[in-house]
Amino acid sequence: MQNTRLNTLVQATTKQVDQLFRNPWRRVSLLTIGLLFGFLVGNILSTTAGQRSELDVVAALLIVVATELTSRVIYGGSEQLKRSLSAEFINMLKIGVIYSLCLEAFKLGS
Repeated sequence: MQNTRLNTLVQATTKQVDQLFRNPWRRVSLLTIGLLFGFLVGNILSTTAGQRSELDVVAALLIVVATELTSRVIYGGSEQLKRSLSAEFINMLKIGVIYSLCLEAFKLGS
């Protein structure tokens, strides 16, 4: 790739963000925020799909496809990709959505 100004800016910003989140407490805090945001997104998806009663199957299909694609990209990639901050954050979002949907299923089942 050519070394353009935009490319240089993106690389510098990525390096600064990576340097900022090398601290374990900041990294854990960011991943916890990702987990909680995934939980919120899962609640929003299940509530809106359940309210309309028309898109339940389509919403479930999209969530399953997105989850499987995320898992395939993250776990099928290189070791460097698995340990990157963005991959871990996306994985925590995925875990939050799955946890939220499982919790909704238990609430509906009881």
